Amino acid sequence: MSMDEPRRPDPDALLAATQRPGRGRLKVFLGMSPGVGKTFEMLRAARRRKAEGGDVVVGVVETHGRRETQSLLRGLEVMARRPIEYRERTLLEFDLDAALDRRPQLLLVDEYAHSNAPGSRHAKRWQDVEELLGAGIDVWTTLNVQHLESLREVVWKITGVRQRETVPDSALSRADEIELIDITPSELRERMAEGKVYIGDTARLAAERFFKPENLTALRELALRRAAQTVDDQLIGAMKAAGVEGPWAAGERILVLVGPDGAAGGLVRTGRRLSDMMMDAPWIVAHVERPNARPAPAGGQARLNEALKLGEQLGAATVVLTGDDLVASVLDYARRNNVTQIVVGKSGRRRRNPFHRSLIRTLLDEAQGAALHVVTEQGEPDPAPVRHSTPLRAWPWAGHAGAVGLVVVAALLASVTFHVAETANLAMIFMLSVLVSGLAFGLWPALTAAALSAFIYNFFFLEPRLTVRIGHPADVLTFGVFFAVALTTGWLTGRIRDQARAVAQRASAISALLAASRRLSSAAKQDAAAQALAEQLAAATSGAAVVLTPERDDLALTAASPGLDALAPGDMAAARWAWEKGEPAGAGTGTLPNSAWSFRPLQGVKARAGVAGVEPRALAAEDNERFVAALLDQGAVALERAEFAAQAADAEALRRTDRLRGALLNSVSHDLRTPLSTVLGSVTTLLDYGKSLKPNVQRDLLQSIREEAERLNRYVGDLLDMTRLEGGALVTRREWVDIRDVLRAAVERVQRRLDKRSVARDFPDQLSMVKADASLLEQALVNILENAIAYSPDGSAIEVAAYEDRGNVVISIEDEGRGIPTEELERVFEKFRRMEEATDRGKGAGLGLAISKGFVEAMGGRIAAASPIHDGRGTRILISLPKEHVMPGHML
Repeated sequence: MSMDEPRRPDPDALLAATQRPGRGRLKVFLGMSPGVGKTFEMLRAARRRKAEGGDVVVGVVETHGRRETQSLLRGLEVMARRPIEYRERTLLEFDLDAALDRRPQLLLVDEYAHSNAPGSRHAKRWQDVEELLGAGIDVWTTLNVQHLESLREVVWKITGVRQRETVPDSALSRADEIELIDITPSELRERMAEGKVYIGDTARLAAERFFKPENLTALRELALRRAAQTVDDQLIGAMKAAGVEGPWAAGERILVLVGPDGAAGGLVRTGRRLSDMMMDAPWIVAHVERPNARPAPAGGQARLNEALKLGEQLGAATVVLTGDDLVASVLDYARRNNVTQIVVGKSGRRRRNPFHRSLIRTLLDEAQGAALHVVTEQGEPDPAPVRHSTPLRAWPWAGHAGAVGLVVVAALLASVTFHVAETANLAMIFMLSVLVSGLAFGLWPALTAAALSAFIYNFFFLEPRLTVRIGHPADVLTFGVFFAVALTTGWLTGRIRDQARAVAQRASAISALLAASRRLSSAAKQDAAAQALAEQLAAATSGAAVVLTPERDDLALTAASPGLDALAPGDMAAARWAWEKGEPAGAGTGTLPNSAWSFRPLQGVKARAGVAGVEPRALAAEDNERFVAALLDQGAVALERAEFAAQAADAEALRRTDRLRGALLNSVSHDLRTPLSTVLGSVTTLLDYGKSLKPNVQRDLLQSIREEAERLNRYVGDLLDMTRLEGGALVTRREWVDIRDVLRAAVERVQRRLDKRSVARDFPDQLSMVKADASLLEQALVNILENAIAYSPDGSAIEVAAYEDRGNVVISIEDEGRGIPTEELERVFEKFRRMEEATDRGKGAGLGLAISKGFVEAMGGRIAAASPIHDGRGTRILISLPKEHVMPGHML
């Protein structure tokens, strides 16, 4: 785009602008800490807006008992808060629904980072604000800089206080206005000493801990930087929306240009140092891809990828631009993004073309308003090129030879046409050869065809023939027009062909990366991710590939192409080097080049995840190297994600184990000690006063001893059964069983504990037999029956039924107890699960249903609970055991 051509607004900025209509505006009063006067200033501005006739409503404002702040509420409409009951307390929260019904022009919502009480529509107040903005209501709010999510760890290191209430940075970035409320640390500490922030001992403790001068100074700098960054982002957005070119030096922004050479890493580090010197100015690492440029040197793409990744690690944004004109692409991006500093490297190669201007000279002439930094230090030397057999299509002169052949064919065809019809327009035949050359071979072969066509047309077909001299003035014009048209045609067709091929290659690479990403994302374990990466690398390079991951203190071959079980010692040495140093090693590199593999480290987001190796011939082409680099990046992230998932699973298992241990100890402390205490007390009474006790009292004491001993025996049995289930030591002996017999035996075992309850049986005369472990099934049924007895009142009935459908025999046990809350049904079969009532302490350890579930599932069955079943009461437990053969419907 030329300098004189009018600039058009950025499409993304226009799209963002189209989403603005109907949305409210957000203004944030930002401060470094509590007490700087954010709420005070917000209320003062609201009173001014109210005096101007605005519809201003206070949704929620926290005055913290400060009289100056409370006085500013007079004359403003203040909404009532919504009471929420939580843990026997009444919390007063912002009433979002009332605010939406009121729909004021401006609503004040204090404390942007506040966490709402459980039971609110949104967990955070900033989410309430988002809904208000979406409804078209303007909102003013307040925020301390330490509540930004990205600064949480930074603030913790500064102050020693970890913030629990945070706001995503993106929520602040969407603010239409930010007003920084700034006072000096000494002034804030004076306000604290006067009791204007906190009162009494609270003020003294705060001044000694959080509000120390050094803490406040650091927080003030964070607030100033964050406000400046937000304003800079808003400036760039406004410039893009208006189509205004930069740079506007309101703030520094650095652009570092890198290429596929050894100086790329040094340029990135220079950009980082320049950013540090300019108060941590934002910086960008950019590379320009040119479809018509000659291929990068060997290993160049790997160096470029490493430089871009280094930039990301050092805090830069990275971008890859595309364009034939390097300078125009760079300056266009710089103007659109308000770049004020451009960093380039001086090439160590001499210019062979005296008519070609250098990049630095062109940037100096055309860059307006941006400073140019030229880094003259030489980078690492390029490695010696690795020679590979080059196919004919990749031979650099093959296109030119093809173009010459097409021109020769055109000349022969023109000669035949000339002898048949002397008045024919032979120039069109040569023009066709130029067009075909451009479409088939690209830009430079097309120009070769144009020049050769012009020469042959002049030499053989214009008078006087067989000379380069043109005899007629009209032929001079014809030749000139022909040559110009031929060059233009060749230029255009060549560019179209090169750009079309570049677009096709990019689309193919994107499709392949998308497929690889899906495959890698679906891998849940590290071994599966490594195998997927090895297969994708092998498919992309049409060769073999290996992936090694750390195991103990060494690397282990985790995945490889079929038929490859181990690597040679030399290859393993190259792989270890790549792992330890984080640099490429092996064939085609400067480290252990005699290896049969080329190894690349798999650098994840936080650390290296492993090493991948490919055959060196796969990296001979620049496109292959670029695709492999992108694939390795995705593979590294997939391996790292799988490792994190495994660590999270281990942590979750450990957490569950700790929870189970705690529940077990808690249960043992009560459920073992209670029956033992009862037994000990009864035995002591019998021993000390046995002769003086009446026979009925002695019998009651002995009965109590037996009941508590049986209870203790059941509890120990439950623990042993759960241990068998957890340890995988449960062995089932499946044999043909009549369910009715097992049900009768289970009812008989609990008969004495029924007390005043009754059991109703509903068994059919005919019932199919199933293969099951009779003893395990009986114990599962006993556990369920005991649970029904424990939670049903005296005088109630427990119904035991059995029936069958086409594929299963079903057992149903119902009680008339208080039932199970709906939200507890999914967890009723968990270990140590009791109803949340104190009276449930004496009704078992909470293992019975969990054991029943384990036994039934070990036999291939299913178990489920339903509640309530009768007038809001009662529980039904269903056990379904599969038949060996599905029964036809007409036989049921």
